[in-house]
Amino acid sequence: MDFDGNAITPDRVFDGGDLDCGSGLILLIRENMLKTPVDGILEMRSREPSVADDLPPWCRMAGHAYLGKAAGPGFSRYFIRRGSGVTEDEAGLSKDKAEAKGYEWRLRARSTGHLKSTIYARNFSFEVGQSTSFEEKNERPCAVEYLFGALAGSLTTAFATECARDSLEVDDIEISLSGSLNNVLAHLGLEEGDPSVKKIELKCFASTFDDEAKVKAAWERTVQRSPLAATLSKALDLQIKFAIV
Repeated sequence: MDFDGNAITPDRVFDGGDLDCGSGLILLIRENMLKTPVDGILEMRSREPSVADDLPPWCRMAGHAYLGKAAGPGFSRYFIRRGSGVTEDEAGLSKDKAEAKGYEWRLRARSTGHLKSTIYARNFSFEVGQSTSFEEKNERPCAVEYLFGALAGSLTTAFATECARDSLEVDDIEISLSGSLNNVLAHLGLEEGDPSVKKIELKCFASTFDDEAKVKAAWERTVQRSPLAATLSKALDLQIKFAIV
């Protein structure tokens, strides 16, 4: 139930952006809770609706008192009173970090039709077409498009989250991307050569009236923290640009 958050003076405030409890938010809460005095109040701001259901039971299990939430301008304000278990908090944070570092993503792929495979990962599945395609239209994306799309999609999502955590208002985020192979004929078996991706050119456009320097800094952090951008930049010519419109 919402209550008057203005009547509470928190000892510490942090913004969780639009992260949910399964994508790193709990790690951030634990980190900030350790910087909050015992019996002090932590205010966590979030734009993710599922936090309202997931946070109270986590607080009970972690030994903290969930006080409630209040509406903020475009986000919810959650208030937690820190319990006395300092050692438990430190141990829990260390355990969560160790589990996060050792996490492995697993999936299965099966050939399920003509020029079609189905990928099964966690609780969902998706279809992938052939490795490459020059057709204007196909029933499903080719594998190279999934690779390029994964890079672009991961950056737009992560950038929106980074802006939300910094309380930056960005109206629209769009990425344009083009990519090429070193020798697609080698992939097709028509000649010898290198079939790998040669180059990716990516440009992000952000629409905002907020502080441009802060928005640009959020974008730079997004790229630096991106697993896909970091991996691909070591393997090919990855050119990334940014513009505020």
